[in-house]
Amino acid sequence: MNIALILSGGTGTRLASDIPKQYIEVRGKPIISYCIESLSAHKQIDMIQIAADFAWQKPIRSWLPAYDPGKKFRGFSAPGSNRQLSILNGLEAIRKYADDSDYVFIHDAARPLLSQKQITACLDAVKGHDGVIPLLPMKDTVYSSADGKRITALLDRSEIYAGQAPEVFRLGVYYAANVRLLPDRIKHINGSTEPAVMAGLDVVMIPGDENNFKITTKADLERFRSIVRES
Repeated sequence: MNIALILSGGTGTRLASDIPKQYIEVRGKPIISYCIESLSAHKQIDMIQIAADFAWQKPIRSWLPAYDPGKKFRGFSAPGSNRQLSILNGLEAIRKYADDSDYVFIHDAARPLLSQKQITACLDAVKGHDGVIPLLPMKDTVYSSADGKRITALLDRSEIYAGQAPEVFRLGVYYAANVRLLPDRIKHINGSTEPAVMAGLDVVMIPGDENNFKITTKADLERFRSIVRES
């Protein structure tokens, strides 16, 4: 079974909006609805869990009849103090109705351009492995700086990649990898795959999708609006 965990607990402060970015309407639809639609429509996604603040759970429920035609929504989980603790809360909720051999498909509500092709690629690639992550190659020259003021080293960009969501993991081993980081180390995790790598899990790479960007800034939001207008 494949369970999608949509992370929708962020506050979106960098966007300077009155509401979290994932709930801003674009073409009459809240941003979160775009990925809900994609996941609900995909035949390999069996259930959807959403990590969202309690204040937004009622509005999300009101949107589900329009954007979850497959009726795959299973429940809400509370957001944590950081992204990884939100994931852990979601994993604990999912483990109440799923097996440890099932897979959890982790995606950000603020990444609305999740394609059917990318969902399929992730779920196909993870078979026989503990996890999968889509990556983008670095196009620019990459440097390292120890103090943020002077260049320390030139890095080999052919060996460096930018991570994306969605990431997919086998539920049991990934949950255990996160629990090992409690109570403090988990607070410093920046990417979903970090706990898996730290635990030595078998995580494979697949090509990412440049269109599957995260809306973080006003420029990102305008880029998304432009894409939707042209579609």
